[in-house]
Amino acid sequence: MPRLFGTDGVRGVANQHLTVELALGLAQAAARVLGAEARDAGRRPVAVLARDPRVSGEFISAAVAAGLASAGVDVLEAGVLPTPAAAYLIADIGADFGVMISASHNPAPDNGIKFFARGGRKLADEVEDRIEEALAEPKLAPIGADVGRIRRFADAEDRYVVHLLSTLPHPLAGIHVVLDCAHGAAAGVSPEAFRDAGAQVTVIGNDPDGMNINDGVGSTHLDLLAEAVLAHGAQVGIAHDGDADRCLAVDADGNIIDGDQIMAILAVSMKERGRLRDDTLVATVMSNLGLRMAMADNGITMLQTRVGDRYVLEAMNEGGFSLGGEQSGHVIMSDFATTGDGILTGLHLVSEMARTGKSLKELAGVMSVYPQILVNVSGVDRAALHTDEPLAVALAEAEAELGESGRVLLRPSGTEPLVRVMVEAADQPTADRLAHRLADVVRDRLGV
Repeated sequence: MPRLFGTDGVRGVANQHLTVELALGLAQAAARVLGAEARDAGRRPVAVLARDPRVSGEFISAAVAAGLASAGVDVLEAGVLPTPAAAYLIADIGADFGVMISASHNPAPDNGIKFFARGGRKLADEVEDRIEEALAEPKLAPIGADVGRIRRFADAEDRYVVHLLSTLPHPLAGIHVVLDCAHGAAAGVSPEAFRDAGAQVTVIGNDPDGMNINDGVGSTHLDLLAEAVLAHGAQVGIAHDGDADRCLAVDADGNIIDGDQIMAILAVSMKERGRLRDDTLVATVMSNLGLRMAMADNGITMLQTRVGDRYVLEAMNEGGFSLGGEQSGHVIMSDFATTGDGILTGLHLVSEMARTGKSLKELAGVMSVYPQILVNVSGVDRAALHTDEPLAVALAEAEAELGESGRVLLRPSGTEPLVRVMVEAADQPTADRLAHRLADVVRDRLGV
């Protein structure tokens, strides 16, 4: 039987794969596993519940609230809030755990259920496995006064905004920002936070109707943001995804500033201010070679992990590092957050513009972006990727041709029968040529 939990909670098409029955059962199972410590201490567990604005979140969050309360958990319903806000609030009030209903950057028909442990931290794989096992166990069934209560978390948004503002090293006065809220969970919080921080704010993608989340807007569709920045003469554009755990940016000329460039800017700033712990940045193997070279030029160590923000977070927690993230815009600032926080990241990026008086384009100049191409080769035997000798020879030839001016990465997909071929080089034609040459070898050697 396939594992129910994926890399970021339980996801699927709402009311098809992610049903009311599954949501109810998961909530009851989570109450057993994540509420055990509180029950052992003789008190009723408390959970924070939040969601993004997609329409299915209404019935799924109702099912989760019912499941938790029926298992003796007091539920604080925070309503529509970003995922990082839910994580922060769990820690802020000392809740035992929390639940976020969201499918992040996915389209509206999808949804997901993500659990956070005490402190607002992501669950370890073994804890997720324990919740899956608990689905088949007898449900907790308190009666009378022992059932949980469901109450509105009235000041949830205000608590989160105050926290965001408290982290800023410099106010945003004098900066005109265009925010793209992806018709998602950032629509209420992000404009408020940026205005309260002193920025002049223009907002797009802030009219969620339950079905338009991520639809042609947000961090996966930056064209509208670039157009808005140019049309309004703004200095910077900030784009979130549906649950606001990502941040990508656009400079005053409409150029995209990705997660690698954002991390480069923040890492150099944090080192300068003595806030970059052990002068180390954590990023994945998919981050651009230019990021690694920029960090080396600035005396910063770059620790690389497997692809996925959970692996970045694991490495940060193990080493006690203060900054990490992904090219996609998941940036984790562990002094202030336990997970990727797109609003926090955007605020700190714009704060650095205000602090230095430099444009975003100038700040992004700390890093040269190497041309990068990613080719997905489907219908292949992933298991033979690292054992096929002719493929190993072709890989070695490509790496020898690039030398220190590029790199090659062959990576099997974790969920599909395909291999990802990524090549970086000093120029785009070389990257394209080597990537497609290697893709052909992968297809010929590993095709099934």
